[in-house]
Amino acid sequence: MGVFSLLVAFGVRLLLVLIFSFSALDKILNHREAVGQAREAVDSTSIATALIVGGFLVEVIMSVGVVTGIADRAAAFVLAGYCGVTAIVWKQFWTPGDFWMTGKSRARGLFWDFLKNFALAGGLLLITFGTGASSVDLFFANPLSSSHPYLLGPE
Repeated sequence: MGVFSLLVAFGVRLLLVLIFSFSALDKILNHREAVGQAREAVDSTSIATALIVGGFLVEVIMSVGVVTGIADRAAAFVLAGYCGVTAIVWKQFWTPGDFWMTGKSRARGLFWDFLKNFALAGGLLLITFGTGASSVDLFFANPLSSSHPYLLGPE
């Protein structure tokens, strides 16, 4: 049962951060388009490029932290914040004005992406804080510690 438990623990974490791997790859393969999208929010190519590079680094480095268990709680906390910020900046479902229209709606598509970002943030915050209220204080007491996700036996 030990190997199975390790595989499940690894698989769950991998599933949680898998989206960031593909997003980072997309930033490489479609760099110009990514900078163009970021430019819509900041109206400066150099700042947009810095945002894309920063986003790439967050997605890669923090995902590795979550999967390996190295400072995984802090990494998950950063990724949760990243999800929230990207939802608010790039998934503004309130701006198109067609949310209540019958048929296709850009706003509703953005709304579901907005909610998915916050749902993902919630899953990441479970890694950060655990599932109980008492574990929140443990994180703030030592935010760079690991949750030891691959430890077998009682904690």
